[in-house]
Amino acid sequence: MAPKGLVTTDHLKQFKAIIGEQFVLADEETLTHYSHDETERLSYLPEVVLKPRTTEEIAAIMRLCNEYYIPVTPRGAGTGLSGGALPHLGGVLLSSERMNSILEIDERNLQVITEPGVITEVLQNAVKEKGLFYPPDPSSRGSCFIGGNIAENSGGPKAVKYGVVKDYVLNLEVVLPNGEIIWTGANVLKNSTGYNLTQLLVGSEGTLGIVTKIVLKLVPLPKYDLLMLVPFASLEKASEAVSAIFRAGFVPSGLELVEIDALKIVSQSVDSSAVPVNDDIAAHLIIEVDGNNMDVLMGEMEAIAELLTQFEAGEVFFADDAQQKTELWKLRRLVAEAVKTSGYTIEEDTVVPRAELPALIKGVKQLGKQYGFHAVCYGHAGDGNLHIRINHPTIKNSHGNAEMTAALQALFELVKSLGGTISGEHGIGLIQKPYLHTVFREANLHLMREIKKAFDPNNILNAGKIFDLN
Repeated sequence: MAPKGLVTTDHLKQFKAIIGEQFVLADEETLTHYSHDETERLSYLPEVVLKPRTTEEIAAIMRLCNEYYIPVTPRGAGTGLSGGALPHLGGVLLSSERMNSILEIDERNLQVITEPGVITEVLQNAVKEKGLFYPPDPSSRGSCFIGGNIAENSGGPKAVKYGVVKDYVLNLEVVLPNGEIIWTGANVLKNSTGYNLTQLLVGSEGTLGIVTKIVLKLVPLPKYDLLMLVPFASLEKASEAVSAIFRAGFVPSGLELVEIDALKIVSQSVDSSAVPVNDDIAAHLIIEVDGNNMDVLMGEMEAIAELLTQFEAGEVFFADDAQQKTELWKLRRLVAEAVKTSGYTIEEDTVVPRAELPALIKGVKQLGKQYGFHAVCYGHAGDGNLHIRINHPTIKNSHGNAEMTAALQALFELVKSLGGTISGEHGIGLIQKPYLHTVFREANLHLMREIKKAFDPNNILNAGKIFDLN
């Protein structure tokens, strides 16, 4: 059953009774602000924005919405790129921004318990002060919420060595669509007790439940890290070098590829000269290693640099101090925002086995010529996760556009042929769901729909994301 309820005056009164009048917002400015995230140039107005503070308040909201079939769209910081927080059915936009407390840092067990509205970088800095480390670090870590990271199973540059969000989630407190409150697991490192509901909720994009408390595993903070920037005259040679680094026995803590066109755009936007931008350079690799023995790390960096000479690498730049490292990472993290502002509004989040990166990049360039768009490539080359930003002269949104849909279908068929899939860390949301059939059989999709129905029989929670039930 599809959501069919509308928010009435009586519903508004009940929402105000639950969370307080000041946190029930329906003015034009607020609705407009929450009508979009960072996905392309799409915007859908909710009917009301609710800002609860507690698990119990969310449970009461969900009981009401479930009874009256009112669509509910959960939202973190609104930094998503697949439309997961777009309230395309109207109804309630449920913001987690007031649930922003770190509840406990357990130094004995290397765990942290947090609410979902905590900014990821704030959480990282808080545990860092205790000598602990939470590695997942999406490019938007300075603004995204940890709850949104859970919903999307976010990754980031350090995923190549440390894994993604799912590798650190031990337990979740969740409000189900009917308002019931559950914990999904236990605060332990091993758990073979029934179905793994914790991992089912991670990456479910807010379609199965609303996460209200999160228990994360931490690791000791590495004492040292080293960073180098390596230019290449060929984009394909740069991508070939990625696989060679791992085959030689090295596991960097970060291995990022940035195409020169993307680097030119971001360098101009921040007026930085940290990275040489020359016409004879096609791409750069940013390579980081970390650990507790500086001599070992220096040896690794020297060996990697020597290895890369086989791939026609240019002069290697070693970041000498913390300021240079920070500036290089800042440039990398600002790439998506800078290229979007300059017209590359359509972003795809492809992932392939890393040895297939050269074929993927070559195929992307060929598709650009075929379909009349220009693309820049960058991303987490170390784990094969390539972000592709598309600038079409007339098409700025892929969603609902037949011409761009055909181009993306061709791209995703290429990705599948290379053994990859259509999203590595951004999720499916609203705009990628037409392409799920490319990588899944109907049997897979049927199972997913049945899981959704079991959690949300009235189909009110982020309905229409990932797939449609009807």
